[in-house]
Amino acid sequence: MVFEKIKKIIAGQLSIDEEEVKLSSTFTDDLGVDSLEIFEIVMSLEDEFGIEIPNEDIEDMKTVGDIVKYVESKTE
Repeated sequence: MVFEKIKKIIAGQLSIDEEEVKLSSTFTDDLGVDSLEIFEIVMSLEDEFGIEIPNEDIEDMKTVGDIVKYVESKTE
């Protein structure tokens, strides 16, 4: 459920097909995300899930799976 929402947000922000977004996808290598796009994705995730994601936490997130785990831990 959380992954499906995150996948939809990421695909929408990057204008790519949702099927391209996998738990193992890395932001820079697999998805080609730049720092501005990361910022926009994080803002959308914060709005969608009603959480706040500090910058230092973002730096530790390298894959889509990392974000899913983080959001799940904050919304339980």
